[in-house]
Amino acid sequence: MTKSVELGDYEDISFSSRKIRHGFIKKVFGIVMCQLILSLGILSLFVYIPAVRQFVVVHPYLVWIALIVHIVIAIVLICWEEARKKYPWNYIILGLFTLNMGFLLGATSARYSADEIFIAVAACIAVCLALILFAMQTKYDFTTFGGILFSVLIIFIIFGLVQLFFPGKVMNMIYSAFGALLFSFYLVYDVQLMMGGNHKYAISPEEYILAALNIYLDIINIFLYMLSLVSGSKSAT
Repeated sequence: MTKSVELGDYEDISFSSRKIRHGFIKKVFGIVMCQLILSLGILSLFVYIPAVRQFVVVHPYLVWIALIVHIVIAIVLICWEEARKKYPWNYIILGLFTLNMGFLLGATSARYSADEIFIAVAACIAVCLALILFAMQTKYDFTTFGGILFSVLIIFIIFGLVQLFFPGKVMNMIYSAFGALLFSFYLVYDVQLMMGGNHKYAISPEEYILAALNIYLDIINIFLYMLSLVSGSKSAT
């Protein structure tokens, strides 16, 4: 899944009120948690109900429709400021995006075994919790690395296009490891943007939808690339 580019209002000063900042952080993490629970619930339908998995296999065009919907809603949330700030439409649009992403996750994971998905989910939870705690405790300011991360993301996309012409297990595992590492850095970066405080850049407290969207996509991408790594390592043994 494509990483969204942060286009919100950034500030080079900390939030004026610690209370506002803490409330903003709680709101963002609350939204992300709801998104992840909903996505995991939809994913479980594909894993444990064969009829659901078979339905997607028989109707592959549904995945292409979902991809188009994914791109359209992402563009709306990223580029249309009013859509992501006006209540309750911002929650409705984000909810539709999450439902659609859950379907894409389920369709993508349908070709993996339940054991592989469980291992990837567990590993993703452990890694993401560790990264979030690290982002909140470390004295290093990762918000200054936005340009570097975006440049690496471009290289990663080009690498993915090259992989299409030179497929193979080794290339796939390198690509998956690269992706998991890149979005791990992005997760730290986005969490620190949300925190504000002593960091050089911070996302505006009004942009809680955008902040939640970025962190959610980071976690989803980490999961997908870990799932690919788990599957590749099992097939290599």
